[in-house]
Amino acid sequence: MNEPLAQIRAVLAATPLRWLQLAEGVSEELLRQRPAPGEWSALECLQHIVDTEGIFPQRVVALRQRQDIEAFDPEREGSQGSGAPEPGELARRFAQLRAENLELLAGVGADELERGGVHSELGPVTLGQLLHEWAAHDLDHTIQAERALMQPFIRGCGAWAPFFAANTMAGGGRGDG
Repeated sequence: MNEPLAQIRAVLAATPLRWLQLAEGVSEELLRQRPAPGEWSALECLQHIVDTEGIFPQRVVALRQRQDIEAFDPEREGSQGSGAPEPGELARRFAQLRAENLELLAGVGADELERGGVHSELGPVTLGQLLHEWAAHDLDHTIQAERALMQPFIRGCGAWAPFFAANTMAGGGRGDG
C-alpha cells in the first residue's frame, strides 16, 4: 500500500474516535462555548466536519473520473447556526458517515492519485492533493476545537498561563480549512 495513502486513511479513521471521546466526556456547555468573538466552538467545528463529510466523497468520485469540482462555502452552504444536535448524536453521525467514506477510500489506489480536475477557486487539483487536504482538514478543525476547549482552563491556571500563550485565542476569524 502506498505510504501517504495509508497515513491519510489512518488519520481519517482516527478522527471519529477523538470526537466521540470529546462529545461523550466533555460537558455540552463547554463544547458549545465560543472561545472568543468570531471563533467557532468545539461543537461548531464538529458540525463543520459533518457538513464536509458529504463534500469530500463527492470530490473523490469526481476527481477519480477527472471531473471538475466546485468550491464549498461553509458560511453559505454549511449547517452553522441551524441548531446543532446533541453533541453525542452529532459525533455518532460523524462516525457513521466516516465509516462509509472509509469504505469508498479503501477502493482508491495509488495509481489514481494523479488524476484530477479543476477546482472552481483553486484551479488544477489532483485526487492525491484532495486526500491530503481531507486529512489536514480533519486535524485542523480537531485542533481548533481542542484549542477552544482549552480557553477556560488556560484562564484558570494562574501563573502557568504563559506556558499556553501559543494556544490563547484572542478572537478573529474562524478558519474553515
